[in-house]
Amino acid sequence: MTVLDAKSQIDQLRTRILDLIASGELGQAGKLPTERALSNRFRVGRGYVRQALDALEADRLIWRHQGKGTFVGQPADPIGDLAARVAGQTNALEVMEARLCIEPELAALCAKRMQRHEVEALRKQAQQQLEAKDAQAIELWDGALHRHIAQCARNRPLLAAFSMLDKIRCDPDWVSIRAKTRTPSSLEVTHGEHLKVITEIEAGHVEGARTAMKDHLTTRFDALLADFDARPQSEPNADFLRQTLRPAGPT
Repeated sequence: MTVLDAKSQIDQLRTRILDLIASGELGQAGKLPTERALSNRFRVGRGYVRQALDALEADRLIWRHQGKGTFVGQPADPIGDLAARVAGQTNALEVMEARLCIEPELAALCAKRMQRHEVEALRKQAQQQLEAKDAQAIELWDGALHRHIAQCARNRPLLAAFSMLDKIRCDPDWVSIRAKTRTPSSLEVTHGEHLKVITEIEAGHVEGARTAMKDHLTTRFDALLADFDARPQSEPNADFLRQTLRPAGPT
């Protein structure tokens, strides 16, 4: 087999593993099957499986824990994991307010600290989200991009705060709400906004990166609120939407 053929097979395998992740089959823990199990499932050599997993790990879509296995996403920050207990006591409005406080500052710090190869990874994640074929894959790549920015800001207290918000955002009900607000045209807007954030970070423009991230999050929040306002009160999950997209009123 030529080098080109091997690369094609690894790319195809990588796509099939991504499809497995997006299918929801892995459950809440997000643990992938072993290399041997993936090799048997897809009928390829374990060497190809390992290289496909290496590529996914480089994209920050999976992480490995020696002796425990391979998992979707990135390892949870212990402080963020503890703080995520507030998930059942908050709503999407509060979460977005918190994101607007935290993520623009993370982007600003990235403009000071991000390395060139890390910026290239951001561009790849943004392009993969644009080309994604289904809602799960779109959310997967969107989360990877924002998580990458949070990690490359290299500020552990802010990363812990981001980890809490990220855990809440990954709840399946919250994912489904966001997915309903995405259209082909809105994805083009999101892609353009992501590229603006990345360009400002790459140029080292601290204030520009901060503003670009704030503008991006504001666009998404406005889309959530518009979708909520357009839904009929009789919709089966209207109560859940009211609880998550609006703050509780006075008692």
